[in-house]
Amino acid sequence: MGFLTFSLNVTLDGCVDHQEGIADDETHAFFTRLMDESGAMLWGRVTYEMMERYWPAVARGDVEAPGAIRAWAVKLEAKPKFVVSSTRTDFPWKNSHLLAGDLRANVQKLKGATPAGVLLGSGQLATELDRLDLIDEYQFLVHPRIAGHGPTLFQRGLPSTRRLELVSAKPLRSGAVALHYRRAR
Repeated sequence: MGFLTFSLNVTLDGCVDHQEGIADDETHAFFTRLMDESGAMLWGRVTYEMMERYWPAVARGDVEAPGAIRAWAVKLEAKPKFVVSSTRTDFPWKNSHLLAGDLRANVQKLKGATPAGVLLGSGQLATELDRLDLIDEYQFLVHPRIAGHGPTLFQRGLPSTRRLELVSAKPLRSGAVALHYRRAR
């Protein structure tokens, strides 16, 4: 069974607004490695729609982008993408699949069918999956910024504290730190 890894950009004050992170080559390399190592992506509908508005056009060459960004978009295009939604059923972006019904059962089934692991990149969905005790690892890129606004990590709260074990910590030239934690069971 593959791990479910939650990964996101986050500021020092917990803001997960995608516009608050530092977008540079090291950030890009961090998320490229995570995507390459995973067997599938898992998003909520809101994250899917944000990604869907931009990345397919980059992969097709409809949007000007540096070669490394276009290559990433092509990889993302090929990667299986699973979307949790109760309001949308049509997902035309290549390799996109609806994950509807019992969240716990469906995510456990997805983990079981994806030995390389599933990469989760949606904050609100992560809260629900953490409440169900389904997240195995956390890989955050913590940026040296204080945003002063939300949304924030686990904004809707968790029922109890999660004890984690540090796997690695790597500072980047920008001052961001890549943190990898595993759930202590």
